[in-house]
Amino acid sequence: MELDKRQVPDGGEGCLVGIVRVPVKIVALIVVLPVRVVWDLLVAFGQAVHRYLLGPLSAYVLEPLLRGTGLVLTVLLKLVFVWPWVGLWRYALQPLYAHLLAPVGRGLYAYLLRPLGRALARVARGGMRYLLAPLARGVTWLLWALAMTLFVWPWVGLWRYVLTPAGRGLAWAGAVLYRYVLTPAGQAVAWTGAVLYRYLLRPVGLGVYRYLLAPLGQVLVWAWHVAGRIVRAVWRGVRLVGWVLVGWPAAQVYRHVLTPVGHVVRDVWRTVRDTVREVRAEVRRALFGGPGREPARSRARTLGSTTAVGDAPSAPEISWRKRG
Repeated sequence: MELDKRQVPDGGEGCLVGIVRVPVKIVALIVVLPVRVVWDLLVAFGQAVHRYLLGPLSAYVLEPLLRGTGLVLTVLLKLVFVWPWVGLWRYALQPLYAHLLAPVGRGLYAYLLRPLGRALARVARGGMRYLLAPLARGVTWLLWALAMTLFVWPWVGLWRYVLTPAGRGLAWAGAVLYRYVLTPAGQAVAWTGAVLYRYLLRPVGLGVYRYLLAPLGQVLVWAWHVAGRIVRAVWRGVRLVGWVLVGWPAAQVYRHVLTPVGHVVRDVWRTVRDTVREVRAEVRRALFGGPGREPARSRARTLGSTTAVGDAPSAPEISWRKRG
């Protein structure tokens, strides 16, 4: 195989890489190959089911059934929830509103509600000017003073004389803590992390990737391709064995046994049918007299020949009277 002939470039890999790669290859061949075989079989089965079962079933059964069901449900829903209400509005409520409720409403509004509203508006304007306006101004001032006393002035004093000085002290303490404690500690932690990453984590990560993960990935890719080639070879062998065991014998039986037998049966059937037709014509001619009627197939066979049907020599006419 081509994969076996490829030479792996020497990248300074030692015994550790070989020890890791060989078991990984064995495990990959044992695990990946069956998985690939099962996967290819499932894919082929799914394609066959979709092509020969689900496609025709969906096209010729499910779609017409769903369309018919949707049409029936639409008609039923309209019959139950739409058409009765449309008919009620069109033939009952709309005429009732147009001929009874609308005129009554317009007359009630014009001759009762509008004059009553104007009178109430005038009374309200007079009471608002001489009674409610002074009362409202007094109540508003009283509420403002009460709200300021209970909810504004205490919070203003608390903010001005307590919270503002406390906030300034906390801000000064935080600035001192940030400048002389947190900044040096953060710089020390950053320097320690950089040194740790540079001299420990990065070399370990590069070694793990170069000597473990990269060979493992190459082995898995190689095993996957090998499994695919093996599956394709097995599938070709199964197809060849199926053709040798089933296809080729069936073709030979059909070609050398069934076809000649079918031709013989067809010729025998045609001969029997022509004989029956000729006997029937002879019996009819013997019973009723006159020339016999040539079968349609016999007449069709004379088309294109130089001898006409009527020119063929006819057998002597048989008469029951002469025989008697």
